Amino acid sequence: MSELEPADLDRADYRVVLHRLTTLDNRATGLREEAAAWYDDRVAAADTAVKDARAELEEARRAVREARRDLEQVDARAAGLWSDFVHRIGPAAERYGRNLPEASIPRQRAEERAAGDYLDEVENRVKYIPPARPITFATKVLFVILGLVGGGLGVAGNLLVRRTGEAAGGDWTQAAPVVALLVLLFFPILAVIVAKLIADRRGTGLDTAAVVTVLVTGLVTAGLLFTAVQVAQPA
Repeated sequence: MSELEPADLDRADYRVVLHRLTTLDNRATGLREEAAAWYDDRVAAADTAVKDARAELEEARRAVREARRDLEQVDARAAGLWSDFVHRIGPAAERYGRNLPEASIPRQRAEERAAGDYLDEVENRVKYIPPARPITFATKVLFVILGLVGGGLGVAGNLLVRRTGEAAGGDWTQAAPVVALLVLLFFPILAVIVAKLIADRRGTGLDTAAVVTVLVTGLVTAGLLFTAVQVAQPA
């Protein structure tokens, strides 16, 4: 018999029963040891799983902190670029809003790129300065005309101040020649300033030659006209 059944106790010999009971006790001891080993294994596995979970949790928290720090840096840099863009473009940028718009990634770009890459691209576009266009012949003619006009206005202002001083008399008569000379020089210089504004609006670089052209034209025109007026006046 492999197992001891209750009905077997009536037919079994005492020694057989004792042997069977001893065998059952040994078997129970083995099962207890096996259960204890299985329990220890389960506890060790659970401890390992908890330890791994804690490590993953700490890594996730660290990643969250780094992500928040990166987000703050990206937002600060984006705000700075937007401020530069609005300052450079002016009122035309107000159609997008005075504040930094919501972040968005162009849909046509499927490649994975970091936020810094997009910000670098935006920074290059914001700071891009188109090359100055060369001064054309028509622009040079315009500068010469500005010089002529500046010289003419300088002479006209000079004569006006002189006549006003002569008519006023007193101290103004003594100061009128000095003021008239300043007026004579002011309008050629003003012509240079106007030429600079025109060049900036057209995206043309105003070099030294252009400045000299306007200024010299204005001064020469003023000198010639002033001389002609002095010669034409009766002695």
